[in-house]
Amino acid sequence: MTYLFARLTRSIASRCAVLSLAAASVHAFAQAPNLSYDLVLQNGHVIDDKNHVDSVMDVAIKDGKIAKVAPHIAASDALKAIDVKGLYVTPGLIDLHFHGFENPGERGSYAGDNSIRPDGFTFRSGVTTVIDAGCAGWRNFEEYKSRIIDRQKTRILVMLNIVGSGMRGGKYENNQADMDGEATAAMALKYPNMIVGVKTAHYAGPEWTPVEQAVIAGTKANIPVMVDFGENHPESRPLYDLLTKKLRPGDIYTHMYSGLRNEQDPATKGPSKAFIEGRKRGIIFDTGTGGGSFRFSLAVPMIKDGFIPDSISTDLHIGSMNGATKDELNVASKMMAIGLSLHEVVAEMTSHPAREIKHEELGNLSVGSVADIAVLRLETGHFGFTDMDNVRVDGTKKLTDEITIKDGKIVYDLNGLEADKYGAPPSPNAAEAYRWTTFAHNPHPTPSDNNRH
Repeated sequence: MTYLFARLTRSIASRCAVLSLAAASVHAFAQAPNLSYDLVLQNGHVIDDKNHVDSVMDVAIKDGKIAKVAPHIAASDALKAIDVKGLYVTPGLIDLHFHGFENPGERGSYAGDNSIRPDGFTFRSGVTTVIDAGCAGWRNFEEYKSRIIDRQKTRILVMLNIVGSGMRGGKYENNQADMDGEATAAMALKYPNMIVGVKTAHYAGPEWTPVEQAVIAGTKANIPVMVDFGENHPESRPLYDLLTKKLRPGDIYTHMYSGLRNEQDPATKGPSKAFIEGRKRGIIFDTGTGGGSFRFSLAVPMIKDGFIPDSISTDLHIGSMNGATKDELNVASKMMAIGLSLHEVVAEMTSHPAREIKHEELGNLSVGSVADIAVLRLETGHFGFTDMDNVRVDGTKKLTDEITIKDGKIVYDLNGLEADKYGAPPSPNAAEAYRWTTFAHNPHPTPSDNNRH
């Protein structure tokens, strides 16, 4: 009898404990703050080219979207407020030319060893979106999607290589039989929110086949073509004909300051006639500095002559990540050192590339837009910037990234501006931190949260 009574007592106590815990959870949920915003950035200088904002403003975020941009938003209206006074707040940066199909085992291939995992290079430089420039073709795009794109936090959009096998070296990239505009367009139409362009690159021959097939694909899928014009054939395949006859308005010429394909007028040192006429037709010009595609001997006089880029991109891969290019902000700082303004470089990394790929929902801080944000510091000092010939230009300004926000949550915080200081009491809404940062415990974890060991 005593034994049965003891068991009954323990059972009742256990059930009471469970009910008590459930009640506490319900109470805690009921007490969770219901504020207007998840996060507000206060006192930062906002540069939003699309909306013509260039002044000190506060920016509020709610549920992954921009909720408000105004001269003052009360800290008490948000779960978290961060003072970013003295810093610049811009839309998340867009790198128009990147190589991210890192697939170890194939040497000399941009669908192999030559590419890099985006997350290791993007957020620390304020980049939230990259456009992969032709690593995969229609044959291996879905492999790229499953291996890399679906597993990275960076937003990866793609320009599909006109070569079905992708950017895997001369054996593949010079194979005209694998340049199929119809098949490329079909794959682009299958993934319209992910494939945003067509790329032709590195072709060594004198024929127009890759350009013509790329334009067929671009026309059928209503997406732009980006051209790396390969080997120079001025007699049979002149740059002038490419920019004035073959490409369409809105198509993109990358590596604009390389000097490899008659981009510069040899007499004036300004832009060539092909460039001047191409811009009149609406051709887009992109930096794509890469490991061997940018020379100050072109960029300095051409910028002085007024021929500035439409977009700033890196062409980042294993051959450029540690060289003159380094990252998106280094390229932007380099361009400032030779004549561009801060507002110009921000526009060329935000609203301009968004417009070029026909995804103008990105690259701005409009209310309702996805909350991708870069918080940048403009440092003053002595800085050196180099080109493909290892020539240096000195500058006095350099952009660095302090905080990067993607889809409304902090994904990079250089100096812990959002963190609670050691020894201080936790923030009053610390239990809700998962709403504004990826660095807090999430009570509703997803598979991607399994990497915080």
